Amino acid sequence: QVQVVESGGGAVQAGGSLRLSCAASGRTFSSYAMGWFRQAPGKEREFVVAIRSGGDTWYVDSVKGRFTISRDNAKNTVYLQMNSLKPEDTAVYYCAADRNNYGLTYRDYEYWGQGTQVTVSS
Repeated sequence: QVQVVESGGGAVQAGGSLRLSCAASGRTFSSYAMGWFRQAPGKEREFVVAIRSGGDTWYVDSVKGRFTISRDNAKNTVYLQMNSLKPEDTAVYYCAADRNNYGLTYRDYEYWGQGTQVTVSS
């Protein structure tokens, strides 16, 4: 069983930055695809970004150029650096792990964190 724990959420003004962290258990963390999803009130959970074990990344268009995902396999941690935040980025952000290293759709991920709230005010 893989445990996933997010941290780093908070409240910022538009244009500000936050860095989310996601720690995952498991001796084979380096082989997982890791992803971030978000869910705003009244909306479905949406894909934000993913990173595979080899470092390939995918971003939803709305965050390209503003968000950056990275991973530190020595620390079993993935990071999401969020810059130039906008009010529409407000959501609960979820980290997830995919043991099969696909990571492109919601259904690929077997393990999920509890989420961390990000609130961006205008």
